[in-house]
Formats: sequence, structure tokens, C-alpha cells
Amino acid sequence: MHRLFSPYRSVFRIPGSRSLFAVALLARVPATAKGMLLTLHIVLDLHRGYGAAGLVAMALTIGVAAGGPVLGRMVDRHGVRPVLVVTGLAESVFWLTAPFLPYAALLPATLVGGLVAVPVFPVIRQAVSVHVPGGQRRQAFALDSMIVEVAYMIGPAVAVLAVTGMHHAEPSMLAVGVLTLASAAALWPLGRILTPSLPHAADAADAAPTAEAQVSSEAARTAKAGRPFWLHPGLLLTLAVCMSANLVLSGTEVSVVASLRAVGQTQWAGVTIIAWCAASLVGGFWHGTTAKPLRLPVLMLMLGLGTVPIGIVASHGWIWAALALIPAGLVCAPTIASTAEAISRAVPDSARGQAMGLQGSALTLGGSLGAPLTGSIIDHSSPVWGFVVAGLIGTVLAGLALAYRPRPAAPTADPVAVEPVAVEPVAAGPVAVDTTDGELAVTAGSH
Repeated sequence: MHRLFSPYRSVFRIPGSRSLFAVALLARVPATAKGMLLTLHIVLDLHRGYGAAGLVAMALTIGVAAGGPVLGRMVDRHGVRPVLVVTGLAESVFWLTAPFLPYAALLPATLVGGLVAVPVFPVIRQAVSVHVPGGQRRQAFALDSMIVEVAYMIGPAVAVLAVTGMHHAEPSMLAVGVLTLASAAALWPLGRILTPSLPHAADAADAAPTAEAQVSSEAARTAKAGRPFWLHPGLLLTLAVCMSANLVLSGTEVSVVASLRAVGQTQWAGVTIIAWCAASLVGGFWHGTTAKPLRLPVLMLMLGLGTVPIGIVASHGWIWAALALIPAGLVCAPTIASTAEAISRAVPDSARGQAMGLQGSALTLGGSLGAPLTGSIIDHSSPVWGFVVAGLIGTVLAGLALAYRPRPAAPTADPVAVEPVAVEPVAAGPVAVDTTDGELAVTAGSH
């Protein structure tokens, strides 16, 4: 048992790691409750339908997805603390005023609220990538993915209990406004490590052997096209896999509820989804402890293929549904953790905030697309096809990731080749490295 937990003990022995992961949980719980609170407020307080609630949820999603990369770029340029001040105050104002707005005003206000939302998830992932040395990031991101699962098990459930207990959502929304400020304050100490373009000393040794490497021809072409050299096809494909992973997860959640409703067991949907989350926690724990982790494309393939047959089994009742969710559930957290690890290794320190913002946007877009897509398919066919379509989308993206091969490095004569530099103590300039998933080799800068 001691050896089983030793990889995580090594992460917790890093000074400041325990407080970092404690903040990761506490700051995320209010964030996971926000979507549920808005839905309940519109349905219970404003007496609107679920369609109207869906429009507000879409506005929030669009705002968060659009604001993520912008806020990440601000973190890269100015550090995290100015961003926390602006977003903490702005989002708190939204939540403190939203309960008193009519629906016509709430819809555009929610879009703005999403744009200025405190970037809790990207900031924490960026802090993990900077604070934890490269050799321990897999364990750190696996731990972080388990924390996300726990937060999603707590936040929405507490929101439902609070709203149903008080019969309206306004007090809970006001509480979220206060908790948003508290979350920004809890993230404030991360300003010590998330300073503008802060190099990671622990990664200097990893980067040093490749300091004389040249920028790949892919990166050169993206630079010539006016895009950052790190935003090349390999990274874009990783982001697409990230988006498809969350699309599969959100589509699965909707399909589970629809399947159990079809057999008259809707009341067991919560228990079934908790079992699914528990399997994800187990998988996340394994991912951080194994000496031979599966590559990202393989994890995505297992998630997609494991989702396809769930609907057939789930039609026999909630117990069968819970059992059928276990295989796919075991790779949920590892897949999300692997995307974060791959992206953190794929970009230079100066662009990590923007890259993590892009990952957050990819997750948000995937979640927002999965539910309505599978819901529409279920409405026109059956819950079985909701699982099938969501799983096949993930399988196709996994196949593309497995088939992807990066272009060979440019010859030395290429005008964008990087000149050899001395590395004392930190490597500078772009270097070519491979992500841990092997197939998605990407060009990275200094780590």
C-alpha cells in the first residue's frame, strides 16, 4: 500500500503542493455549481422553461470559451494577480445582480459574466504545470483530475439541495457572488509562481539536451502564417481530442438520464452517475501511479469505444447501466489529465496561460456540444443512439490522433533554425520535444 501511494507522496513533498491542491478543490466547488444555479433560477424563480434555461447556459458557455484564451494571455503577460482582481470583482458583480434581472437582461448579462469569469480551472492547471517538475506532472495532473471529479460530485448536488430547501435560487446565487470573491482570494497566493513568462528551473535540465534542436518545419510554417510557433497542427489536434473527450462525457450524462427515464428509473440517475464518477476516480488514481501510462490517443480510443455499447446494456435497468459505465469511466480522468499534461509540455512558459485557456475553452465547447447533440439524437431515435454517436465521435478523433505524424525537422539551412545557445541555467528559445503521448509530437519552447 505504501508503494501504491508513493508517486503522490512525492508530489505532496514539493513545498506548497498541499496548499495548491487544497485550493484546487475549494475554488472549484462554487464554479461547478454555477450552471445548475442558473438553470434552477430560470425555471423556479423566473418561471421559464428549460429551453430558456438552455439559452442562458449557452450564453455562459460561449462567454467562458471566448474569454479563456484572452484571460490566459493576460496571465502570461501581466501575471495572475491583476487578472484575479479584474475577474473576481466583475464576476461577483454579475452574480450579485443576476437574481434581480429580468430574463431579457439576464441573457446578455450571462454572456458578459462568462467572458469575465474567474479562470479557476485554467489557472490551477497552469500552476500545476509550473510548480511541479516535468517528471512528476503526470501524477500531479492525475491528482488534479480526481479533484475535478470530486468538485463536480459536490457542487451541483449542494446547489440542488440549497435551492430545493429554500424553494428559490436567489439566496444561493448571492452566496456564489461572495464565494467567487473568496475563490479569487484563494488563488491569490499562486501569483508567486504565475508571474509573467516565469521559467521553470526544474525543466531546464530536461530542455538542455535539446537546446540545439531546430524548430520543426510545422512550427516554422505556423510562424510564417502569422500564428504563434507553438500553435501548430499537433497542438490543435490535442485540443480537438480534449474537446471530443468532454463531448463524450456530457453526451453520456444526458444519455444515461434518458435511458433510465425510458425504463421508469429516473430516480436512480444520480446514483448511476456517482458510480460512473467513482470509476473515473479509480482510473485517475491508476494513471498517476502506473509506470507505463497509456498514451492520450489510446485513452481517447478506449473512452469512445467503451461508450458505444452502454445504451444496449443500460436499457435493462440502472444497475446494468452503472456496470456498463465502468469501462469508459475508468479512462475519463486519465484522458483529461493526459490532455493537460500534453498541452503543458507542448508550449513555452511564456504561452502556458494562453494554452491552458485554450484547453479550458476546448473542454467547455465539448461539454456544450455534447448535451444538445445527443439530446437531439435521442429525441429523434432512442437513448441507445445517444451513446453510439457520442462514442463514435470520440473514436474518430482518437483515430486521427493515432494516425497523426509530425513533419520532420527542418534542415539546418532553414532560415528559422534556432542557433545553438548555452543553457545556464535555463534553456531559452524554442526547442523540439515530444509529448508523453508519443504520437502527438509537438514543438515546445523552454519549460
